[in-house]
Amino acid sequence: MQTTAPTFPRLLLAHAQAQPQAPAIREKDLGIWQTWSWSAVAQEVREMACGLASLGFKPFDNLSIVGANRPHLYMAVLAAQSLRGVPVPLYQDAVASEMVFMLQDAAIDFVIVEDQEQVDKLLECRELQKDQQHGIRHIIYDDPRGLRHYDQPGLMSYEQLRELGREFDKTHVGYYDRAVASGEATDVGVILYTSGTTGRPKGVCQTHASFIAAGRGGVETDRLGPGDNIMSYLPMAWVGDHLFSVAQWLVGGFTLNCPESTETVMNDMREIGPSYYFGPPRTFEGLLTAVSIRMEDAAAPKRWLYAKFMALAQRVGADILNGAPVSMGDRLMYGLGNLLIYGPLRNVLGMSRIRVAYTAGAAIGPDLFRFYRSIGVNLKQFYGQTETCAYVCLQQDGKVKLQTVGTAAPGIELKIADDGEVLVRGVSVLKEYYKRPDATAEVLDANGYFHTGDAGVLDSEGHLRIIDRAKDVGKLASGAIFAPNYIENKLKFFPQIKEAVCFGNGRDEVCAAINIDFEAVGNWAERRGLAYGGYVDLAGKPEVLALIAECIAKVNADLASEDGMGETQIARFLVLHKELDPDDDELTRTRKVRRGFIAEKYAVLVSALYGGKTEQYIETQVKFEDGRTGVVNATLKIVEARTFPIVKAAA
Repeated sequence: MQTTAPTFPRLLLAHAQAQPQAPAIREKDLGIWQTWSWSAVAQEVREMACGLASLGFKPFDNLSIVGANRPHLYMAVLAAQSLRGVPVPLYQDAVASEMVFMLQDAAIDFVIVEDQEQVDKLLECRELQKDQQHGIRHIIYDDPRGLRHYDQPGLMSYEQLRELGREFDKTHVGYYDRAVASGEATDVGVILYTSGTTGRPKGVCQTHASFIAAGRGGVETDRLGPGDNIMSYLPMAWVGDHLFSVAQWLVGGFTLNCPESTETVMNDMREIGPSYYFGPPRTFEGLLTAVSIRMEDAAAPKRWLYAKFMALAQRVGADILNGAPVSMGDRLMYGLGNLLIYGPLRNVLGMSRIRVAYTAGAAIGPDLFRFYRSIGVNLKQFYGQTETCAYVCLQQDGKVKLQTVGTAAPGIELKIADDGEVLVRGVSVLKEYYKRPDATAEVLDANGYFHTGDAGVLDSEGHLRIIDRAKDVGKLASGAIFAPNYIENKLKFFPQIKEAVCFGNGRDEVCAAINIDFEAVGNWAERRGLAYGGYVDLAGKPEVLALIAECIAKVNADLASEDGMGETQIARFLVLHKELDPDDDELTRTRKVRRGFIAEKYAVLVSALYGGKTEQYIETQVKFEDGRTGVVNATLKIVEARTFPIVKAAA
């Protein structure tokens, strides 16, 4: 039965009617911002959808989308949905051998890609699929550069697709309008593949209704509307981007801004001045690292001024943002700091007009969280998973707690299971895993609760505190709770540390493997006249090991003073000879640590950390971007960390 409940294509048409000339999407191309109005987006989506229909795309077919954040790729999402098809975004940095599983699993015949790089990759995927039941029949590309002489079957440009669509629309009058009207809110609106930290990725089927409800909850909470701007720069395959850049965009009717490239995001942000911003913790860590590097290069008076006012900000900045009582003297000094330090700093970060910013996708360290709020950035946390549209908890203005991820979002019920696992029921929970009823039954119980796999606790005000992934939370041999992610987030607050992996479950003490941030530590080394010949050489320098030891000592001092965490101080550490990399299967495409894989791959290093050794030789195979492999070898020093007496909590 036909329904008038909202679907994404119907929301698009509503905006095209209500605000036809308002800016819907901008893209910076060759240094110039190009703008599409809502009516222009609606027209191009119509042409694209009709073009797909002319090629044989049918209701409930799946359309894969691969590329960076580009207006035409967001339009492709809507074009597929307009025909009751299902968009399946894939990570643009995934290699062909990774993509082919998802292309086969989702029975993809149609793919819309960004450019030549992705065309080459998809042609390779098609070759890998030649003996399979399904294979790619049509590849449509947005950017024609480098593709003039390609003549493979099924390959066409975006403009050719639009031309087919215009002809189809003329000869099939009313086809597009009937297709959009036939869509149901309960139709699957998107398939997003999980990161595959514990096995093969699974396709999460989310309906139009679930993402629209999630989008509406955020829009109403933060009063978002047509006057707002957001920078869309994170992978389209990530659930967070689909929530913010598709669902909230189409519910709230604000403007998407696509940067020229990943390298120009900061400059493009300063030009646009977005009012709304989101990013995973790694992005905020990277921004803080860039600031730290700039301050280390600054003149001594400026460093002194920065340190003085940042100390004040750490003390009262978050309270001022929350509307808590602060003395008049501190308010006046903070106002001066805003003029001299905080305001210029927000401008450098591209956040001078930010009204609300969110982080989601992983736990953010409280120190990092406090830093941004202390300088006047209204940074808040979303909590959720791909299976919940990234929408379970959100933090409301004036009710932000550094250690929690907020209260249950509108339309969501929370429950903590007897074993501490967070359970979720409500508007955003997945319909199913694609073609995986067994996996669906494992995560959805008889009462409709989704089992998140996260361990957490609810405080007296209903704020949820995430401890760690339930499977990662363990115990030391002494019985003390061991939450590795909690310790790792503390370590990554330091700009010199890019990644950290902690070990300790079932053992007497905690040890850590550290990745240095090559840019930050390289800058530190150069200012001290410390010569180095690359990552491996820099990571092994005694001076660098001493630098990391200072960072770990500060983390240990914090842990010693926290109730229940004193026994999890880091006893020993080493600095890895290579960066953890998704191409080497050490991180997911969303840059989450594959903890079990790392423990197995670097078992010789883990054994050395716990075996009393002072150094360990290792050879590691690595993959290069062009597909070649090589070997990196080094003798790693194992360093004893400084630990502190445990501070007993007051009775």
